[in-house]
Amino acid sequence: MYFKMRKLQLIFISLCISLLLIASDNTKVTDTKTFRISKNLSIYNSVFRELDAFYVDTLNYDKMNVNAINEMLSKLDPYTVYIPEKETESLKFMTTGEYAGIGALITKSGKDIYVSEPYEGMPAQRNDVRAGDIILEVDGKSVAGLSVSDVSARLKGTPNTVIRLKIKRTGVQKPVEKEFMREKIQVNPITYSALVAPKIGFVQLSDFTDKSAIELKSAVNELVKNYQIESLIIDLRNNGGGLIDEAVKIVGFFVPKGSEVVQTKGKNKFTDRTYKTPQEPAFPNLQLAVLVNRSSASASEILAGAIQDLDRGVIIGERTFGKGLVQNIRPIGFGGHLKITTAKYYIPSGRCIQAIDYTHRNEDGSVGRVPDSLTTEFSTRNGRKVRDGGGIVPDVKTNDDRKMNIAYYIYAQNLYFEFANQYTAKHPTISKPAEFQLDENDFMEFKSFLNDKKFTYTTESEKMYKEFLDLAKSEGIEKYADSELKALEAKLKPDIERNIDDNKSDIIELLSLEIIKRYYFQKGEIEFSLKTDVDLKAAIEKLNDKAFYQKLLSAEK
Repeated sequence: MYFKMRKLQLIFISLCISLLLIASDNTKVTDTKTFRISKNLSIYNSVFRELDAFYVDTLNYDKMNVNAINEMLSKLDPYTVYIPEKETESLKFMTTGEYAGIGALITKSGKDIYVSEPYEGMPAQRNDVRAGDIILEVDGKSVAGLSVSDVSARLKGTPNTVIRLKIKRTGVQKPVEKEFMREKIQVNPITYSALVAPKIGFVQLSDFTDKSAIELKSAVNELVKNYQIESLIIDLRNNGGGLIDEAVKIVGFFVPKGSEVVQTKGKNKFTDRTYKTPQEPAFPNLQLAVLVNRSSASASEILAGAIQDLDRGVIIGERTFGKGLVQNIRPIGFGGHLKITTAKYYIPSGRCIQAIDYTHRNEDGSVGRVPDSLTTEFSTRNGRKVRDGGGIVPDVKTNDDRKMNIAYYIYAQNLYFEFANQYTAKHPTISKPAEFQLDENDFMEFKSFLNDKKFTYTTESEKMYKEFLDLAKSEGIEKYADSELKALEAKLKPDIERNIDDNKSDIIELLSLEIIKRYYFQKGEIEFSLKTDVDLKAAIEKLNDKAFYQKLLSAEK
């Protein structure tokens, strides 16, 4: 008995010593970490003070500090950013879609600040502020020389305060003056909803703010009520994401309560969380298709990925962006915030779809996508094979085969916008978006407009050729292929007249979109573009093919 007790005592003492050693090691690690943080902060403080004391010119302390912070964060990932106090309004807009102002987008072309797009039903549109109007003054102060962000800040303000605008309008000789009230602007994340085929509804979701789920549910309820839809298309193309909770709620409209949608895992335990659907599904029997493209990211990928992993709908379009990182916003004093990557997320199959590994950079600081050969295979609920590490790969892939032709160089120089200003001054009304069509006279008029503007452009191929030629000259080898190089240069130089005619359809499409939104705003622009939408056509086709739909989601061979 004595020896047994003695043995237990020795074991207990050994455990205590082990725990003390572990605690000691942890203390050492903590102390080392604390020392390193303190040391580097002390170095930074000393450098700042030495610069203040001895640098030859006057220093802008705030700017230097922001530059130092931004440079430090830029080495981590593009989502970890410092948000100074003056940008807190944009922080609120990111999460709520809400701000106080006039309800219009603005842009800069040359030296002028233009209204590019008033939101339908908002103060600017209701008070006849139009796309194409040049802003001259805000509240009696000239905006000459100001940036877009500076003018935007002047347009915003406290709700129910008066704003006075002086604007220059195409076709009107004297400046136009407007006076009306700023209002609380709530941008609806549902940019468009409609019946797009018999029994098939369509909803376009632009982002995931705190009202996205309730607005989507409302839009779908209207489609069910008015058209008795049996299938739904959710358009997440160009949706860069937002709040995880909203994506989870939306998934919950279509799958059983308590279904696991996403897990987040990070360095600190407070970032580890499992998100499950919080309510019974509102639309358990609707067939579902989700449209995605390379700009669908973050919460869009959680929604699309969960629908795919749970075998609840068909994903159509392009491979998504591949953002599997989660950010939190933390206050850091003096009104500033830090948006910081705190975790990775994992969708129901267990995969993380992060496409870029920011922890392993090349020698030049660049990062690359995870190659498909290094990704891992996972299974959906019904056994379909899916992979991690590179975004969501659609069940039905579509290709955008449009080239970066002259139509996009015209767009880059803002010439569709300028022509639309002249067009709207001459045409008080146009046909509805579904019926609108530019005729040959309109096209010829646009060609004359481009000629008057002395439109020209340099292709990316030309730029690369010039870089190659400079390299060839530096190596002294251009003389061996002089005639061939000159022939290639001649072929690369764009024939503007010919290229305009060859790409007439693309030019007319982009010009039509710019004109239509002057009369029917964002909804009209979307309605027009859906007429030739390849992804939408594929979604309607697959939803109508019941055999394909059932076979795909049940993983039948």
